[in-house]
Amino acid sequence: MPRLSEVIAALETLWPPERAESWDAVGTVAGDPEQEVDRVLFAVDPVQEVVEEAVKLGAGLLVTHHPLYLRGTTTVAADTFKGRVVHTLIKNDVALHVAHTNADTADPGVSDALAGALDLRVVGPLVPDPTDPEGRRGLGRICELDHPLTVRELAARAAARLPATQQGIRVAGDPEAVVHRVAVSGGSGDSLFDQVRAAGVDAFLTADLRHHPASEFEASVAHRPLALLDAAHWATEWPWCELAAAQLDQISDRHDWGLRVHVSKTVTDPWTAHAASITTTSPLGAPN
Repeated sequence: MPRLSEVIAALETLWPPERAESWDAVGTVAGDPEQEVDRVLFAVDPVQEVVEEAVKLGAGLLVTHHPLYLRGTTTVAADTFKGRVVHTLIKNDVALHVAHTNADTADPGVSDALAGALDLRVVGPLVPDPTDPEGRRGLGRICELDHPLTVRELAARAAARLPATQQGIRVAGDPEAVVHRVAVSGGSGDSLFDQVRAAGVDAFLTADLRHHPASEFEASVAHRPLALLDAAHWATEWPWCELAAAQLDQISDRHDWGLRVHVSKTVTDPWTAHAASITTTSPLGAPN
């Protein structure tokens, strides 16, 4: 049975902490390096419900994509929700390790897993990592479809293949436009619009798209329709958990560790209901 320090060292070969963005908070948050680990749980969010799932499972290590403390803190008091997470982890000997932007840009990384879930063939990063001589690492991915789909069909595929959320998939652009090439980026992606415009793709699937950036983007590509597909943040990053678990399984087999590796199915998307708009005719004659 490996020690926590051995498992963490293996994980950091997959997602070196030095490749995280300077503002990020990755690495081990809690855990004794000498404790033995026989079960690991992967999840997107280090929230109380997921930590309790790890405790119930008997996991010695919880690996999440999102940091617990991204901006630091002055307290881990148990009457705060993050402090309660820390107390629950320590009381139950569950370590917490975070791989965030260092997993986003990894090869394979978060966007590779997203592309794989949608049956897209990756041809390269959307924003290449200049330190990678092979040109495989970087943020987002440019992908090709084996067979062209309409935007509507691609949205339907995403809705069917990604974990179900109340949001589903929102579309900006012509639903009947044909898609041959698509860019994807797990998590919030509207900071990548300049790179998407330059990538020669027909659609961009990501999450957390805001009104003004999306509106301005669509106006800027009116001469060459380029659709936006907006999925739930959690749903676009959850496929990475399955990819990461498979990677750790391979490492465990190689070292004969016998780890039992699990992926949380707990839905931590914060939106819990959706009321569809009822189409009526406004005084101006347009649907609202």
